[in-house]
Amino acid sequence: MTSAVAEQIDDDLWSAIGDPTRRRMLDLLLVEGDGTATTLGHRLPVTRQAVSKHLGVLERVGLVRATPAGRERRYRVDDAQLARAVAQLSSVGSAWDARLQRIKRIAETIQRTQQNRPQDQPQD
Repeated sequence: MTSAVAEQIDDDLWSAIGDPTRRRMLDLLLVEGDGTATTLGHRLPVTRQAVSKHLGVLERVGLVRATPAGRERRYRVDDAQLARAVAQLSSVGSAWDARLQRIKRIAETIQRTQQNRPQDQPQD
């Protein structure tokens, strides 16, 4: 990965997205538009307290924004921060594609070299 790509990567953002429960929460919020810890808790196999902690992580990295709603808070995905995460993922994906293409070319060169080498003659 080039240093320019490395500098653009936000490890906290990637760590937040790396958790499958948080990704599922983001999916639900994107589909439903918004939600509370209680409503999300009904849709996920974790406790409401765990949902609150996950939402706190997502809010800390800016992937969701909360607004007060009575005794609870309504969470909504921050489109700009999600777009930033998608751009980072795309950038990393492109860098890995380029690496894999270089590895493939090296492997093909090695294979051609081995095929063009004279076969060892059996000794008598």
